[in-house]
Amino acid sequence: MKIKGEPDLRSILGEHKEVWWYVPADNSRTLSVDSTTMTLPMSDPTAWATAMNNLGMAPLGIAGQPILPDFDPALGMMTGIPPITPMMPGLGIVPPPIPPDMPVVKEIIHCKSCTLFPPNPNLPPPATRERPPGCKTVFVGGLPENGTEQIIVEVFEQCGEIIAIRKSKKNFCHIRFAEEYMVDKALYLSGYRIRLGSSTDKKDTGRLHVDFAQARDDLYEWECKQRMLAREERHRRRMEEERLRPPSPPPVVHYSDHECSIVAEKLKDDSKFSEAVQTLLTWIERGEVNRRSANNFYSMIQSANSHVRRLVNEKAAHEKDMEEAKEKFKQALSGILIQFEQIVAVYHSASKQKAWDHFTKAQRKNISVWCKQAEEIRNIHNDELMGIRREEEMEMSDDEIEETTETKETEESALVSQAEALKEENDSLRWQLDAYRNEVELLKQEQGKAHREDDPNREQQLKLLQQALQGMQQHLLKVQEEYKRKEAELEKIKDDKLQVEKMLENLKEKESCASRLCASSQDSDYPLEKTLNSCPIKSEREALLVGIISTFLHVHPFGASIEYICSYLHRLDNKICTSDVECLMSRLQHTFKQEMTGVGASLEKRWKFCGFEGLKLT
Repeated sequence: MKIKGEPDLRSILGEHKEVWWYVPADNSRTLSVDSTTMTLPMSDPTAWATAMNNLGMAPLGIAGQPILPDFDPALGMMTGIPPITPMMPGLGIVPPPIPPDMPVVKEIIHCKSCTLFPPNPNLPPPATRERPPGCKTVFVGGLPENGTEQIIVEVFEQCGEIIAIRKSKKNFCHIRFAEEYMVDKALYLSGYRIRLGSSTDKKDTGRLHVDFAQARDDLYEWECKQRMLAREERHRRRMEEERLRPPSPPPVVHYSDHECSIVAEKLKDDSKFSEAVQTLLTWIERGEVNRRSANNFYSMIQSANSHVRRLVNEKAAHEKDMEEAKEKFKQALSGILIQFEQIVAVYHSASKQKAWDHFTKAQRKNISVWCKQAEEIRNIHNDELMGIRREEEMEMSDDEIEETTETKETEESALVSQAEALKEENDSLRWQLDAYRNEVELLKQEQGKAHREDDPNREQQLKLLQQALQGMQQHLLKVQEEYKRKEAELEKIKDDKLQVEKMLENLKEKESCASRLCASSQDSDYPLEKTLNSCPIKSEREALLVGIISTFLHVHPFGASIEYICSYLHRLDNKICTSDVECLMSRLQHTFKQEMTGVGASLEKRWKFCGFEGLKLT
């Protein structure tokens, strides 16, 4: 039941026309919402004034006059600036957050079937969860047990259009609105105490708790909206890119005899050559060349080649123009420098004593400044001219440089003679070093004698001796460095000599092996007698090789090639030569034998171990 003169929920949420600032006794401002349908928020002004006095607040109008004439003005109240309330209809925006030091004073709301009592303004605002994206659904808890869906619609339809209500049997429900801003209006009722009619029964009362709810429908609609916005953004960007994209080149026509004749004529024209050669290139890349059209393409390529001479001549003409322009610029710059030199000479002549004394102080100052500026400009232009000349000289020097290769001789006689010369030079340096040491010792002894005899010229002699000693030490250090360098060169030459000797020994061994192989091939009719007369194994190393090769071939009954055997021996010693191994195995004909295996291209020489058979023969 609604009392005449008291506000309803619609007037609180949707029809605010004025905003009042209630200032308590502690000078803290509190925002209050007033309705145009009443002059006082309560039907009993005295009771309202008593309640406001108990809270320490004074209701004031826009003009600043107190609404109640008998209110105590000694409280020192002052009016505030009325802001726009976010609950006004038509503002589909999320209201700005209210500062914690400015709590909103809520009023009693009367509906047809229930009454809503505001919470205590001194209590903190009710807590809410984080707002889900696109939230249009609220959770309403603390409903009376006897509350019906009709009562819920009656209370919350003032916030906006309700799409659906899902009521539970446990005194809570979920309400889905049509728009997102309606959820913020519904949160305004959080904390209100609801009473059905005038009953004081516990089942007819409750404390509303309104909070954001996470619903799949809201999330789906929000995602659809975001996808739509993304599509619009992509479309906008695509249109922008298409607008800014440079225009495509004209399409190249397909090959035909008629088009070929047109392109051939264009290739002969200098002004249309670029377009025609691009068409020719496209046709060749497309694969239009075949036996029938090869002659036509060859003639077009020949026409394109005829432009090479023209382009070369144009390049040469441009280079000639550039050289002439450079020369003209250099001459003009030289003339400018000559004039600058003349101007500077005038300034210097004016600065001489003969003419300088006749000028005033201001004139002298101007002449000095002008002279300085002219010299700076002259130096800049002179540096530029010198830079041009240096570039020309560098270009000429780059053209004249020719790459040459130097060959090094490593003959044994030259190395030996150089080593002997270095050895003699090293001996002479040693003798000089010993002589310098003896001189230093003599100087030290003479210095000691002079100190003992107390000569009057002792200080001068000491200085001379110290200078001589320092000179001798420096010379000694230089001699030592030169001696070390010569020793390093001598060591290097010795190493080169050793390498040459090793190379000579290897060559001699190869020659001896080759001669042995030739002799063995010539005397193949009597191999057994020659091997018996001469010892086939000449050293312990060869004996070890024979044992290792015998063991290797014993585990290869079908034989192995000489390369396979040498690859196995190289794992043991990298210095083993293939020719030495083959020479050794050919000498031991009763231990190793060579056979030909394979047919045709796969014909191969293989060595086999025949020591057991040779033992019976010997």
